Amino acid sequence: MLELSLSRLGLGPLAASPWLLPLLAGVSWILARVLAWTYTFYNNSRRLRCFLQPPKPNWFLGHMNLVPSTEQGLIYFTQMAANYPRGYLIWFGPIIPMVIFCHPDMLRSITNASAAIAPKDMQFYGTLKPWLGDGLLLSAGDKWSSHRRMLTPAFHFNILKPYIKIFTKSAEIMHAKWEHLITEGHTHLDMFEHISLLTLDNLQKCVFSFDSNCQEKPSEYIAAILELSALVSKRNQQLFLYMDFLYYLTSDGQRFRNACRLVHDFTDAVIQERRRTLPKENIDDFLKAKAKTKTLDFIDVLLLTKDEDGKGLSDEDIRAEADTFMFEGHDTTASGLSWILYNLAKHPEYQERCRQEVQDLLRDRESKEIEWDDLAQLPFLTMCIKESLRLHPPVTSISRRCTQDIVLPDGRVIPKGLPLPLRPRKHQREVTSGFYSLLSRSQELHWADIRHD
Repeated sequence: MLELSLSRLGLGPLAASPWLLPLLAGVSWILARVLAWTYTFYNNSRRLRCFLQPPKPNWFLGHMNLVPSTEQGLIYFTQMAANYPRGYLIWFGPIIPMVIFCHPDMLRSITNASAAIAPKDMQFYGTLKPWLGDGLLLSAGDKWSSHRRMLTPAFHFNILKPYIKIFTKSAEIMHAKWEHLITEGHTHLDMFEHISLLTLDNLQKCVFSFDSNCQEKPSEYIAAILELSALVSKRNQQLFLYMDFLYYLTSDGQRFRNACRLVHDFTDAVIQERRRTLPKENIDDFLKAKAKTKTLDFIDVLLLTKDEDGKGLSDEDIRAEADTFMFEGHDTTASGLSWILYNLAKHPEYQERCRQEVQDLLRDRESKEIEWDDLAQLPFLTMCIKESLRLHPPVTSISRRCTQDIVLPDGRVIPKGLPLPLRPRKHQREVTSGFYSLLSRSQELHWADIRHD
């Protein structure tokens, strides 16, 4: 009967092959998926015509070569935000459209949507998952909410206050390096490289209570984190390497895998060692004693925290959160600090006012170290830091992917399934007035005037 049925299709002689029907079913399934994807693609393309798009220099690459992870890419996005303030459409390759929103009214439609409607775009963040696991950056839903509540105590003032001494010591090491470079005749340095080592040094001490002296000598762990950051950025510009099985066939993929292994092994070793030293009882007494002798680090907090049911984090969860903070903490903080120093150097009159404010604060004190309570006594320096962060935010975009159609305030519709990079646009007055547009209004401006900006 099988041969008779298939003979009408011209397949009678092959009917004895046991894999023929599964093969036909597989081909049919693939063909159906291709047809469904093709219909969705053309339908979405038609619906996206309401969004303006800049000219594509290449039909195949689309706008990819215009948005590298470099200064040129940031300049391009800044120009596009000025040209298309209410959002615009770009293409990553020939088949991946992205609508980028910059205006607050447009952003509000996405950010106010529930996590079920506009979840994190894992195509955008997915390249970080083998490294960072399900930490706060990549997790979602109930897991994110639970971990967010459990990690809140790690940022209590009583835990953060002792970190000031660590920051001061690390800054002194960096300053001594700069003085040494000056005596050797150097007049230029890569600010971001030095600041990155500073932030990584601080993080290792605050997260792991580990002093690698990475500012003064090479560290395998630090080198691995820097390499992972560079590889992730590079991979995001390589459309065909988004698929893991292809990426790990490349030399970059092998380097990424090896660096991940080194970072994970380091974190796992610290967690296991710390578990052995933590007491099973009298936790409060242990915390008080440790607070008197040293800083309570992030790993301690993660190991001791428990949810409402008394359940703690697994070793895998702790590793994910620690690795996430090492990545997010060093790169964003280094970027913010570098821009602050750059902007102060570009405006020496404000740099001098900041220096004078610090000197006035410490003038009659025996100790020349900044302490926690001093931070509130530096209003002008605080304004400069906030303004620099406004002009040059360390995180320039986030990405969501809508699970259903979203109607914008102007009536346009974002089709279901579309990736949505969100790049908040700086205030227009920065374009016309330049850096410190707020500060330059008055020499008597107080922090209260811009704290809500």
